[in-house]
Amino acid sequence: MAAVLEAPFFSSKPHNTNLPSKFHTFPSKPTFLTLRYTHSCAANASPSQDPHPNSDPDPDPDPDPTRDRRRIVRVAWQKLVRWSRSWRSKANTDVLQRTNKVVVLGGGSFGTAMAAHVANRKAELEVKMLVRDPQVCFKYFPDHRLPENVVATTDAKSALLGADYCLHAVPVQFSASFLESVAEYVDPGLPFISLSKGLELNTLRMMAQIIPQALRNPRQPFVALSGPSFALELMDKLPTDIGANVQLVISDNSSDVTGVEIAGALKNVLAIAAGIVEGMNLGNNSMAALVSQGCSEIRWLATKMGAKPTTITGLSGTGDIMLTCFVNLSRNRTVGVRLGSGEKLENILNSMNQVAEGISTAGAVIALAQKYNVKMPVLTAVARIIDNELTPKKAVFELMSLPQGSHSLTSGGSI
Repeated sequence: MAAVLEAPFFSSKPHNTNLPSKFHTFPSKPTFLTLRYTHSCAANASPSQDPHPNSDPDPDPDPDPTRDRRRIVRVAWQKLVRWSRSWRSKANTDVLQRTNKVVVLGGGSFGTAMAAHVANRKAELEVKMLVRDPQVCFKYFPDHRLPENVVATTDAKSALLGADYCLHAVPVQFSASFLESVAEYVDPGLPFISLSKGLELNTLRMMAQIIPQALRNPRQPFVALSGPSFALELMDKLPTDIGANVQLVISDNSSDVTGVEIAGALKNVLAIAAGIVEGMNLGNNSMAALVSQGCSEIRWLATKMGAKPTTITGLSGTGDIMLTCFVNLSRNRTVGVRLGSGEKLENILNSMNQVAEGISTAGAVIALAQKYNVKMPVLTAVARIIDNELTPKKAVFELMSLPQGSHSLTSGGSI
């Protein structure tokens, strides 16, 4: 006897063909997706006794759709959990089991948080932080105590000697000069894990280019680490999900470092725009519209540069963008809020003890947009505000006056 479960299934195909393609409407009434599953027949049933072709099958004497739905959901969840556990078991992804020493370059908030996070994972792991001032590690998290196995030092040789992995957390604009100063102590096979997000202002280089060039080693192993995460939440040991896309620069592989790095850099600029909307009290509707447009702009540029669209919509793309744009812990969003409230950028920068990468990245983003012939109105507006060539109020007015309908921005093409 076959039982039928019907559940609403909404189609995303536009029903009004007169609407522009960027808008999608759903049918006024749900269509139904029919799922069929078969129960075993009763023991005394005869397989030859088929019902009349025109007659309805025997109704279930006690139908319970809720129970059936719950069973389907339960089975689906159990399959997912089994698959996840099987994959983790086969992948054996915890590399710390074979790691004795990790070095962290830079003593900023995220570098410090990652050092503590790694140290907490393995008590016997040696974690060295190479910093300019050993005391700087404590000023960002005065209410937290660093693990005993985290040691800050200014000695590059002792920090790098014998390291299994290097976490690079120096701000992008200072990375090249910092790496050049310690290059003689870096083992040519030491894997670099970049935590830095941004683009070098004058050269438009990403970290995947800066690190091997500054170390004069095109074969230096490199990893771009990205995903929705805040330093404070790492220190508080809250759950996070960081996606690592690996590219050994000695080879041509399929890992999308470009997508990870471009999304990580541009989301800081978009976060400033989101903060400006918040500072001007323009409401949630305006915020959603602006961030949505900004996400499209990031995708347009990234894909023009060779990134995969799935990277931009994944954790290291959209996941990181959402966190940075909507949560007050973001330094770049905070800069935007203060700009939107009427503060001068110079005063904002003088009051900050951390780097907001989006300020430096904004100009580089526009240079890239021109190079790849991509329209990026939201991110361009941020760059002009930072250059003091446009007020936040005027920028918002111009953005809200962008063409809509069939003339709207839908692909980021040239003007």
